[in-house]
Amino acid sequence: MEWIVVISLIVIGLALIVIEIVFVPGTTVVGALGLISMVGGVFYSFKAFGNPVGWGVASGTFIVSAIVIVISLKSGVWKRFALDKSIQSKVNDNKPIAVKIGDTGLTLSALRPYGNVEFGEDKLEVTTLGEMIESNTEVKVVKIEGRKIYVEQLNS
Repeated sequence: MEWIVVISLIVIGLALIVIEIVFVPGTTVVGALGLISMVGGVFYSFKAFGNPVGWGVASGTFIVSAIVIVISLKSGVWKRFALDKSIQSKVNDNKPIAVKIGDTGLTLSALRPYGNVEFGEDKLEVTTLGEMIESNTEVKVVKIEGRKIYVEQLNS
């Protein structure tokens, strides 16, 4: 009966670690549970069978775990999850901002505090100075810092 418990704990722990590596990387909860299960199985083997058998189980568990983890990493299963293409496009930062302080526009979306405003033909992302402004409201440019445009609602 003790062997069934030891083997079950180690196999369940190893399975959880493989699941962590291959299917849900980054969560660490599944891997931690797997490690706890494996350590519990090895600890139980020391308690139930003594030192010589316990060290044998610990060594065997380490070797089998290393082999299974290497195989699961080399299997290529998680290439499906990895982004293998890079974005080659660039943002055109050289284009001058088409608005100046005092210009007015109409909000295309609610500004909470970021959103989009139409200034003539240009649609730009803007931010407020902390206030929330509803969609389809007239706003005025009050400050420009670099490429960041700050607006406030026109009092009409």
